[in-house]
Amino acid sequence: MMIETRTKGLVYYQYPHLKGQTGLFHGHFTRMGGVSEGLFSALNVSGDMGDRGSHVRENRRRLTDLFTAGRLVSLKQVHGLDVALWSRDAVPQDGPVEADAVLTDEKGVLLMIQTADCQAVMLHDPIRRVIGNIHSGWRGSIGNIIGKTIRAMVDRFGSSPGDILAGVGPSLGPCCAEFVNYREELPERYWMYKDNKDHVDFWALSRDQLMAEGLAQGNIVLSRLCTRCNKDLFFSYRRDKLTGRLANVIGLCSE
Repeated sequence: MMIETRTKGLVYYQYPHLKGQTGLFHGHFTRMGGVSEGLFSALNVSGDMGDRGSHVRENRRRLTDLFTAGRLVSLKQVHGLDVALWSRDAVPQDGPVEADAVLTDEKGVLLMIQTADCQAVMLHDPIRRVIGNIHSGWRGSIGNIIGKTIRAMVDRFGSSPGDILAGVGPSLGPCCAEFVNYREELPERYWMYKDNKDHVDFWALSRDQLMAEGLAQGNIVLSRLCTRCNKDLFFSYRRDKLTGRLANVIGLCSE
């Protein structure tokens, strides 16, 4: 069961097994509490959909004001399989890094993934003090960006998969993830996740991909919140086409 928090007009969801971790903040934010209007109402954090830049900046400011981790780091998400490593010592970029997952062990930074039906998969290694955030749409799922990110945590930070805690955020549920062209879009090994109405259970697929990398089933929590079904709470591309993007953030607090 996800934990709902309402504060300063914002509404976000947290995982019980992550909420109790010392020095960690995380939240899957809803569309409530921002200043954007119309199709982007209200907490839209993307400047690429046509929303006013001043609205997006104010919405992002409201997020960072909630916690001591002061810097918001986002990616240029392209539905690919690249995993970025964020460091204060990294060479400055002209813009957001093009990747669909990001890892760090730095304190005082919030890793943000933007979604509107895709999964944001949060990772935390409480032993090595490493966090990660993954953008996994259907293309990322069939490419197993989750597995690639777990392996990067092991290789770069020495994480043990058995220590890693994971959460799969609000996203398109098996009730709404219809793929009528699944034979062309999904490799046959993934057809086992489809029902007889051509709906695909990407939540179960993500859980299985995490477990295949060595995560314990008890360390994985699925939010089981469908973005398409819950219009008052979430943006959904599948439902509305032109819409905003939700903020999904995880960070290690500054000491």
